[in-house]
Amino acid sequence: MTTSTAQGRFRLLPMRPRDAAEPGRTASTLELFFDLVFVVAVSIAASQLHHALAEEHVVDGVLVYGLVFFGIWWAWMNFTWFATSFATDDWLYRVLTFVQMAGVLVLAAGIEPAFAEQDFGLLVYGYVVMRVAMVAQWLRASRHAGASRRATQRYAAGIAAVQVLWLVMLVLPGVAGQVAVVVLVVAELAVPVLAERAGQTPWHPHHITERYGLFTLILLGESLLASANAVIEALHGDEAVGPLVLISVVAFLVTAALWWLYFWPPHHRAIGSLWRSLRYGYAHYFVFAAAGAFSAGIELQIDTATGASELGERASALALCLPIAVFVLGIWWVAVRDVAPGPVNVALPLAAVVLLAAPLLPWSTVAGPLVVAAVVSVAVVVVLVLSSPREG
Repeated sequence: MTTSTAQGRFRLLPMRPRDAAEPGRTASTLELFFDLVFVVAVSIAASQLHHALAEEHVVDGVLVYGLVFFGIWWAWMNFTWFATSFATDDWLYRVLTFVQMAGVLVLAAGIEPAFAEQDFGLLVYGYVVMRVAMVAQWLRASRHAGASRRATQRYAAGIAAVQVLWLVMLVLPGVAGQVAVVVLVVAELAVPVLAERAGQTPWHPHHITERYGLFTLILLGESLLASANAVIEALHGDEAVGPLVLISVVAFLVTAALWWLYFWPPHHRAIGSLWRSLRYGYAHYFVFAAAGAFSAGIELQIDTATGASELGERASALALCLPIAVFVLGIWWVAVRDVAPGPVNVALPLAAVVLLAAPLLPWSTVAGPLVVAAVVSVAVVVVLVLSSPREG
């Protein structure tokens, strides 16, 4: 049956579940376009985290970054898993996707007020726009979902209810509002768990893991930009040229190593059962957030080298090494450890421990932790080159 004959009223396609074993399934151009708007949000979030840390607003900066990145990650992840199950690519599907993209841009505009003034209004409004569009998608999918019908209805009802509560949260004072945020984050995370128990939606393992890989590339691209910024700073100033060049080299080496590590295991083997899929999806919050924070850590090293940061050298080193360690541990736990031989399963946790210990040593300059990060990254790549994932 051709697309034209399959179209029904209003030139819409029935939104039926996609074949989880569809051969050659890859990311669509619409999905790639969708990812582009997240470049803006991720860049602003990383930049604001960098400024907060440089001004010694460490606790507030990290907490706000965690919340902001939750909104970015959760909206992206929900669309991605929906698309792998029900994407139709007709005009209504595209329009609702564009609405979500517009919501991302509104959310991005609200990131700076959230960091600077603890004003989350615009951030929440943009988030709710994205999520309401997802409610419409789930309701449409429920018409032809077959065995997944109850799941799609639970998704729609759960998401809609939580969005109302996000808007209510905005008028709650002080501590009540902070408690509400925690409760609502838990509620958002609970929706897929409860929905999938009613009738599992199909997902294409190669397609979904490709989408995660593409988003990882976006995040690592932020680190490459930070590396370039170090070179630019060196070219425009006549002081701290050596440290800035070192920062640039280390940033590139670490970014390349993180790429190597991420794409070493066959990710499609990490999902299968509902539990493994949830573990894979949810654990990526820490992986993605760490990748975004790594670029902020690089920028902070530039500030420290040029005397523009109020943060101490040890704390600055931790801002660089901690995200790398979290990224390494996260990917090892969610995708590597089940398919890796013994040397890899020893090397990766050990690498994370060394990275976490590096900022605690009494370095006299910013170069020490940078050299440790570079050496650990090269060592990880060497171990991966000498090893191969186990056949499954």
